[in-house]
Amino acid sequence: MTSAPFPDDWQRALVVAAHPDDIEYGLAAAVAVWTAAGKEVHYLLATRGEAGIAGLAPAEAGPLREQEERRSAAVVGVTEVEFLDHRDGVLVADLQLRSDLAGAVRRHRPDLVVTLHGGDTWTLPGVTPGALNSPDHRALTRSVLDAVADAANEWIFPDLAGEPWSGVRYVAVQAVEDPPPHVVDVTAGVEAAVASLTEHRRYLEALSEDPVADQARRQIDMATLTEDGDRRVGFRLYWG
Repeated sequence: MTSAPFPDDWQRALVVAAHPDDIEYGLAAAVAVWTAAGKEVHYLLATRGEAGIAGLAPAEAGPLREQEERRSAAVVGVTEVEFLDHRDGVLVADLQLRSDLAGAVRRHRPDLVVTLHGGDTWTLPGVTPGALNSPDHRALTRSVLDAVADAANEWIFPDLAGEPWSGVRYVAVQAVEDPPPHVVDVTAGVEAAVASLTEHRRYLEALSEDPVADQARRQIDMATLTEDGDRRVGFRLYWG
């Protein structure tokens, strides 16, 4: 299968993730390319990632990680970052999460909604042992797919604020398969993506003793660099 180019007939994107740093592990390279081309990109985070740093209490980690996320978003041209305040680590694909996400879609009114891989594993089907995906990621991706339709329907959540929004053209889920169905050439966005991930300094310092900049470049290389030396971020698309 040959990958198709990512569509360009949209102007405003809402990128939805479970935690601060999720977007920066590769997807931010595509965001950098989009904003450089004049696209408007907003971020929506379901949690503040307050359970994500060993040895740092959630009351301290949450505000710190929010600050890191806002700085990292600014590096790739994103000025609007919203947090939904769900608890880190215990996201559930329930009606409350769907309602909150649908409300955000109504507020931001995107043409494109982007979210991360929500499958059971990060590894390809058939690979065993597999690397398990986070339960928060699994819950969020399914809820995002449902919430796009919810945002357009006046009756599913009748008490939801905002006018129904049916303007989403595409929903893009970051793909792990190789080759992915659709790709963004992120050659021009790699350095910005590395700088963006580097802003999660305290988080990365807790993961490894390696210099933060080295960790960030290694992760972006893993996420974007192909065997042929190309740079890409892959997606699977759905109609909005």
